[in-house]
Amino acid sequence: MTLAVLAARLERASQRRLARVLWRRGWRVRVLAFTSYGVGGGPPGSGWVRLIGRALLTDTPGPEAELVRGWRRFITLPLPEVAVQVTVGDLRTTVRSGDGGYVDTRLELDLAPGWHDVTLTPAHGQPSTAVVRVVGPAERDGVVSDIDDTVLVTALPRPLRAFWNTFVRHESARRPVPGMAGLFQHLRAGRAEPFTAYVSTGPWNVAPSLERFLARHDFPPGPLLMTDWGPSDGRWFRSGRQHKHDSLRRLLTDLPQLTWTLVGDDGQHDPALYGDLVAEHPDRVAMVLIRELTPTEQVLTHGSPTTRPGEGARDRPAPPGVPVHRGRDGDALLGAVRSRRP
Repeated sequence: MTLAVLAARLERASQRRLARVLWRRGWRVRVLAFTSYGVGGGPPGSGWVRLIGRALLTDTPGPEAELVRGWRRFITLPLPEVAVQVTVGDLRTTVRSGDGGYVDTRLELDLAPGWHDVTLTPAHGQPSTAVVRVVGPAERDGVVSDIDDTVLVTALPRPLRAFWNTFVRHESARRPVPGMAGLFQHLRAGRAEPFTAYVSTGPWNVAPSLERFLARHDFPPGPLLMTDWGPSDGRWFRSGRQHKHDSLRRLLTDLPQLTWTLVGDDGQHDPALYGDLVAEHPDRVAMVLIRELTPTEQVLTHGSPTTRPGEGARDRPAPPGVPVHRGRDGDALLGAVRSRRP
C-alpha cells in the first residue's frame, strides 16, 4: 500500500467519524446539482445523460447556502453512499454518491436536443435543481474553454491570491477578462448555439459561484468540469493537467459529432494540452484560441516573465490545417478570428 493510498483511506475514515458528530450537531445533507450534458434526438434507445452532482453535509442546507462568502463554501463534508433520487424528463431513478460525495453517472434516457431540467433529492435532504444540455445528432460545433485567466482574471497559481480569491473575496468582485464574453458571443452568432463546456483545475466547491459569474457576464451556459483537492488512491495531490487531459478526451469521445474550438491561455498548460489534442485528433478541432498573458501576469502566475518552456503558445508549430489565434484579450482574439475568415 502506497502512502498516497493510505492517506486517502485515512481521510475517508476521518470523514465518516466527523459526519456522525456533525449530524448530531444538526448538520444536514445537501446535494449540489451541476449543469450536465448528454445526447438525444437519435434512434430510440441511443440517448443518454451524464449526470453530475455532489452530496455534502453542511450547516447551511437550504438555498441561502449559495449566498455565503468564499470560505464558507468549503465548510462542508463530502458524503459517499448517499441515496439520491433523480428526476429528469420522464425518468425517476435513484443513484448513490461515490467517493468524495460525487455523483457522476450515465443514465440511459432519450431526450430531445436542447435544455432540460433535472432535480436531485437526497435522502433526508432538500431537492436541488439544475439543467442538462442535450446535444443532437445534427449539431456540429462545440466550444471548450479554460476558466482561470482565460475568462476570469484569477492568477490562480499564486498561493496568496488564490487563497484570497477562493476563500475571502466575494464573487461579485471578480473581473472577467476583457472582451472574452464578446468573443464567445461571436462564436455562437448566426448559427445554432454551439455546445459549450468549461474545464478548470479549480475545486467543485466553487462551481455554483462560477456558474453565476458566467451568467452575470453573458458567457454562454454549459457544464463545468472541475476537479478536487487532496489525496487520491493514486497520488498525494491530484494533477490539474491530467484532469484537463482526461476531460478533453472524454468530451471528444462522448460527443463524436462535434468539432471543437479550444480556448485557453498561455499561463499554464493549455497550449501544450491543446497541441497534443490537435496532434491526436486534427479532424476534431476547428481552431485554437490562446489568450497571451502580459509579462507582469506571467510573473505573478508562475514567477517568470515568459511562458514556461514547452508550455508556451509559440513553443510548437501550428498544426497543419488548424488555425491557432493568439491575443492579449478577447477583443484581440476576436479581431484575429475575423481577419482570418474569408
